[in-house]
Amino acid sequence: MSLGHSFAVAWPEALPPAIGNYCLIAEVGGFEEPMDKIPMTAAGYSTLENELKHRQQVERPRIIQQITDARTHGDLSENAEYHAAKEQQAHNEGRIAELEDKLARAEVIDVSKLSGDTVTFGATVTLIDEDTDKKQVWQLVGEPEADAKKGKISIASPLARALVNKRKGDSIEVVTPGGARAYEIKKVEWR
Repeated sequence: MSLGHSFAVAWPEALPPAIGNYCLIAEVGGFEEPMDKIPMTAAGYSTLENELKHRQQVERPRIIQQITDARTHGDLSENAEYHAAKEQQAHNEGRIAELEDKLARAEVIDVSKLSGDTVTFGATVTLIDEDTDKKQVWQLVGEPEADAKKGKISIASPLARALVNKRKGDSIEVVTPGGARAYEIKKVEWR
């Protein structure tokens, strides 16, 4: 069982004969494969950028000030304000790291330049539930920008995976926690 990846390290200059036949082999645990790109719309990228900017330029200084103010209240071991501010700081810094990672791996796709009648990333799809005749409209977006309340679902969601490569008039079936649902695709748009 391998814990990571092996790397051979060689030196460019000639080594003395006594050690020339050896190379360093390192086992590195926790090293991941090359980072996967995250597809997202330009609007989704902009939203993440704005949140990152806000957290770095507004939240970070505010929390630092809270920590500074709390320190003046005496014994830190029993200072609830100090511990709450440190917890906020940890949460904020974790979210900053997460946003920086997502933005670094973002593959921005300009939906306005896409077209066709086949459902792919960025498409806005109108569905009719075949059991209830209820109309639903969903845009297939990247995971970071998915928001069901705004009609945006992740391209990795079960519904989106069932829709990809389908066309207007096709029927799909999706298994949900409430049971299987059948939908007919009424419209494929690019907005």
